[in-house]
Amino acid sequence: MIETDTAAKIYTVENTEEFNRSNVNQRLDIWLSNQIPDLSRSRIQTLISQGNVKVNDETCTSKKISVKTGDRIQIILPEIQATNLQPEAIPLDILYEDDSLIIINKPAGLVVHPAAGHQDGTLVNALLAHCPLAEIGGVQRPGIVHRLDKDTTGAIAIAKTDIAHQHLQAQLKAKTARREYLGIVYGAPNTETGTIDLPIGRHPTDRKKMAVVPVEKGGRPAVTHWTIKERIGNYCLMHYQLETGRTHQIRVHTAEIKHPIVGDPMYSSNRSIGVNLTGQALHAWRLTLQHPVTGELIEAIAPLPAQFNTLLKILRLRSHI
Repeated sequence: MIETDTAAKIYTVENTEEFNRSNVNQRLDIWLSNQIPDLSRSRIQTLISQGNVKVNDETCTSKKISVKTGDRIQIILPEIQATNLQPEAIPLDILYEDDSLIIINKPAGLVVHPAAGHQDGTLVNALLAHCPLAEIGGVQRPGIVHRLDKDTTGAIAIAKTDIAHQHLQAQLKAKTARREYLGIVYGAPNTETGTIDLPIGRHPTDRKKMAVVPVEKGGRPAVTHWTIKERIGNYCLMHYQLETGRTHQIRVHTAEIKHPIVGDPMYSSNRSIGVNLTGQALHAWRLTLQHPVTGELIEAIAPLPAQFNTLLKILRLRSHI
């Protein structure tokens, strides 16, 4: 049973015995996300960690506790705080746009949303000057459904409405949205295709980095499929398809199999290639998703940036010397 007090912004969910017959010992965040479809699971997890969820009148900060028959659960939705985000007239390379979503070809050096050390000059600031964004992503990340690293280029989808935000997130979770990348790596794998299935978590000593971390130590499942598109001397142009979307996933996975992305300042041991690069040679090339309203299949292809093409040209010339 769900009761909503709109004035206090409190959802009260009573776990009745009738409902619990098919949901025995379900985890708190999973149970709540099933009961309150208006809130994403990640949003619910954030509310739990911030102390905005009570179980039987006791504040609960663990998403992993089991919900039991007769439990009474309250979620307090805090007032949305005023944000200092300001629209900024930053040029946008638009690959697709309608009333529900916009797909941008993000350049290198552009941070997706404000965070510590990057309070302005972000993609979100640029988008606020261009169009309305879904509020469900939060005051610092309105409309953001998935992210690209600062120096990774290419296609990124942003939701304009809350309905679009929820639909796009569901596609990512169900793995029906297809995210394909092109990258240039050091060395040459022995096979033409492969899959890297290694969990990723925060690096145990360097908190700015991610690493392959066992699940029992906090790592989360991560799967990257790869294919060699072109062998260029001691380098390869690779095609990647993500099955999951962990932070730095391709960069960590490729480094782990000893074929790191060229120009990656964090995971390629600062190897020099003799070409001036802004960052890692990794590009979100193609994004395929279902339109959240019409159901139409949308395919957005982001042209390779000039720097990426220049690197390919130089490597090809070197390989023939």
